[in-house]
Amino acid sequence: MEINSEKNLWKFLDEERRNINLPRRFSFGKNETVDSHLSSARTSCASSASLPLWSTSPETPWTRSPTTATTASPSLPLLYHCLASLHRSEGSIFSITVTKDFIFTGSSSTRIHAWKQPDCSETGCIKTPSGQIRAILAHDNLLITTHADYKIRLWDISSSSVENFRPKKTTTLPQRRSFFSYSSKKTLRHKDSISCLAYNSFEKLLYTGSWDHTVKVWRIAEKRCVDSFIAHDGSVNAIVINQEDGCVFTCSSDGTVKIWRRVFRESAHILTMTLKFQPSPVNALALSLTTKGDCFLYSGSSDGLINFWEKEKISGRYNHTGFLSGHHFAVLCLVTVEELILSGSEDSTIRIWKREDSFHTCLAVIDGHHGPVKCLAAAVEETGEVVKGLLVYSASLDQTLKVWRDLDLDGGAECRMSPVLSPSWVEKKIQGSDY
Repeated sequence: MEINSEKNLWKFLDEERRNINLPRRFSFGKNETVDSHLSSARTSCASSASLPLWSTSPETPWTRSPTTATTASPSLPLLYHCLASLHRSEGSIFSITVTKDFIFTGSSSTRIHAWKQPDCSETGCIKTPSGQIRAILAHDNLLITTHADYKIRLWDISSSSVENFRPKKTTTLPQRRSFFSYSSKKTLRHKDSISCLAYNSFEKLLYTGSWDHTVKVWRIAEKRCVDSFIAHDGSVNAIVINQEDGCVFTCSSDGTVKIWRRVFRESAHILTMTLKFQPSPVNALALSLTTKGDCFLYSGSSDGLINFWEKEKISGRYNHTGFLSGHHFAVLCLVTVEELILSGSEDSTIRIWKREDSFHTCLAVIDGHHGPVKCLAAAVEETGEVVKGLLVYSASLDQTLKVWRDLDLDGGAECRMSPVLSPSWVEKKIQGSDY
């Protein structure tokens, strides 16, 4: 198709967007009220099957959806198939985390659901006093959740099994102050929704990022906040930690990625580097460490690109190495497993990328959701010492949770990578501003 002007180009992209029934914009922040109306319908292999739905239990808002094997396009061999698909009749799924035995999901309700690995049969749920569970994290026998009351709750799941799910709440952060305690003007609680979590396993420190632009650091053993700082000019959307050197990475709607270090033998954190290559909001971060000591940082932004940086071994500086293009709209979530990078997007697809040295190849495009893919998790499926494959867990604003199994990532065909003209990029060009 030949485009004779920038106005015609924008008109064409707008028509294409309307044809697939996707929202015109997607953004995170204080005024996020888009979860209900962004779940736009879109024909896909998972929805076209004429199979009946059946309930998981009479009391749950979840129903089991039809599953079917699928490929990204007729030219690709079968690379993955859907093991399970669950639909939530009320509210959106905000967060996913996985352990060896369980899949945990947080949603707009006050219940944290636990599902058996990998077939998603429901094993139980945790009833909480507050909903809007936008971030959830599992570490060993500890489950950490965030809630609408701007508090963090910690749960002990060590005594839980698939047959007998018995979680126990250990603490709530910040703790309620005693009536007789000294009244301080400093507020320990976040002032807006907590959007992300990260845990430093060596220092036993929990990091929380919020729409109030701040990052707070909690020492779990002491049940207290040890540091709080304004990290960005916009909502903090993601936090990741390099477990080897303790570096903390944050990203925000202000379009920046920042690197922080904790002052030696102190609780305070200092800013060491700011990474900014585009004005587009940055929605997701992921860190990939190799056995050779290499470290790669990935960021997903609303312009549809995945930028990545490589750490210099001598100086420790992160150099911008390139970007991955393939998604048509905003990248909303990222996760890494060894040399694989998985990205979920507003365009309703999940892409699986493989890194070899500093070169990346798109191995698969999973197209099974009806709406933007809000969160991802991934794990290597093992039986004893035998690796069976890769399990991918995805939740979308179409109110579905899906589990995918890779069939042959190494032997599969490679997707062609081509530049993408994202609507935000075209709009900037039409307005005549630098991008």
